[in-house]
Amino acid sequence: MNKFLIAGLMISALAVSACTRPDRFANDGSANSPYGANGAYGAGGVGQSGLGDASDPRSTAYFAQTIGDRVLFAVDQSSVSPEAMQVLNGQAQWLSTNSQYGIVIEGHADEQGTREYNVALGARRANSVREYLISRGISANRIRTVSYGKERPVALCSDQSCYSQNRRAVTVISAGGIS
Repeated sequence: MNKFLIAGLMISALAVSACTRPDRFANDGSANSPYGANGAYGAGGVGQSGLGDASDPRSTAYFAQTIGDRVLFAVDQSSVSPEAMQVLNGQAQWLSTNSQYGIVIEGHADEQGTREYNVALGARRANSVREYLISRGISANRIRTVSYGKERPVALCSDQSCYSQNRRAVTVISAGGIS
């Protein structure tokens, strides 16, 4: 009886701890946002306090703010658009100059579709960006990919303006190279 009671309490505690605010992944663009002013910085990336001076071309702040740390995708697509190529060319050039950094490419999707489909789509988007950067001369061992699917939206609403912001790949600078 005690084993069942303890097991039931543990399951209840886990269930309650899984409940959270639906806006936990919102990025309001402020430095107070959990993702800083420039997007998510998880996965071992350099956080807001470590970005440096945006006017210094060697800083990660310059990368995020001037070059751009994200590219957007069309609905249900993972191919790199001409607009995305411009951003990725800048990223490749910066990464070539700053070889001490590794990157994590985060693939994301909008809220439409199943969780499984969106995780797979996010992975395809991250891999498309990875392959493009490799084709521009960035070593594959400096790049890691992760897919969050629809789990980390930057915009929360149910219309195309939000959906389009969430269909993205974000390049996160990692302190030190990735092996």
